[in-house]
Amino acid sequence: MAQRESSAPLRTGPVRTCIGCRKRELAADLLRIVAQSSGTDSIAIVPDPQRRLPGRGAWLHPLSACLSNAERRRSFGRALRVSGKLDISALEHYVENRHEHS
Repeated sequence: MAQRESSAPLRTGPVRTCIGCRKRELAADLLRIVAQSSGTDSIAIVPDPQRRLPGRGAWLHPLSACLSNAERRRSFGRALRVSGKLDISALEHYVENRHEHS
């Protein structure tokens, strides 16, 4: 039997699904997002790049295409199990700035 030869080592780790494009990727390649209550009646959706914020998290490719898909499909409320007015401005700002620096 022939063995497969690979030039690059296979990366392993937890696998998560992007709420924008619904593709499964390693968690290291996705951005964790969480919902935080703000002073008003809206709920802020914030990025959690360190993966340390409390609460239920969801995963998203840090790309503007996946962000707009998730917003269009209303995935944030379902994935984070929150309802009401969602404020994604902090997440939009993070994705825009990350895209400029990469």
